[in-house]
Amino acid sequence: MRKLAIVIFTFVCITLFYFTILSASKVFKTDWELPQSTAHVDMKQRLVLITQELETPFWDKVAKGAMEEAEKEGASLEVWGSYGNNQEEFLKKIEIAIYSQMDGIILQGVDTDEFKTLTKIKAASYGIPIITVANDVPMGDSLRKSYVGSDQYVAGKMIAEQLIADMGADGEVAIMIDIQHQYFQEQRVEGIRDVLQRYPDIQTHYIEMHDAREQVIATTKDVLNQNPNLDAFIVINVDILAAMINEVERRSQIEPYFIYSFDDDYDSITLLNQGKIDGILEQSPEEMGTMSVKLILDWLSNREVPLDLEGYQTDIQIIKANDGK
Repeated sequence: MRKLAIVIFTFVCITLFYFTILSASKVFKTDWELPQSTAHVDMKQRLVLITQELETPFWDKVAKGAMEEAEKEGASLEVWGSYGNNQEEFLKKIEIAIYSQMDGIILQGVDTDEFKTLTKIKAASYGIPIITVANDVPMGDSLRKSYVGSDQYVAGKMIAEQLIADMGADGEVAIMIDIQHQYFQEQRVEGIRDVLQRYPDIQTHYIEMHDAREQVIATTKDVLNQNPNLDAFIVINVDILAAMINEVERRSQIEPYFIYSFDDDYDSITLLNQGKIDGILEQSPEEMGTMSVKLILDWLSNREVPLDLEGYQTDIQIIKANDGK
């Protein structure tokens, strides 16, 4: 009886050992692999680009560059935002992106307390990296990882230097400034000021104005009344350009004035082609979109950490009325 029990026990052990070896061989076979499709979907980085100027020529180009780069890198990118500088809607979209726990957020920088609270406190608490694009805000006020776009200080210097080249080293210039004092616009003004202050025979007037059409017209009228010897205008915010030109034309001939602005949108390009302004600063929005997506993916994958806090500058150039563009 004892021998029979030993035989049965031995048989059971051999059988279990056989099936254990068989199962292990299936696990470690060289053609065994994890399901690829599910893993690929799960690992896809979710990015969002948010602007408060949807469907404008500039931001359409930013979105185009960003979408193409995201597709190339296998990331998911959505473009959100508001129309006509709707600040409330813009901030709401940022908050939704944060609570949706996007992997990365690319933002048009807006120098307001509400924007800084969202990017410095809420996004940071969720550990979501933010890159500002085209318009920057001070790094310490937003905790952004980096900035991609034009060097706005250099842009201001370039416009001022072009004015000197066209007008000469003496004259009277009105610098038309957005009353909101956005950070990127202040950088432009600083660049202009640093050039023009080197010329003692140039008199400058810094004029603050709202971008509502009626107020632009009223302010332009006042400037022309109070400064009859004015030679030139530099318009910091392109949104006021068309209304200002209309008022100048209503009062006098446009040709005697030297007029410059930033940003190549529909209005500024049209006015340039009509010879009503002398030059605009052309930026590189598609390059901004491409680079911002590349950098945020580099950060997420630890390919480039940390990013340059000073930012990454894209190309800028002056387009003149006689360039034929």
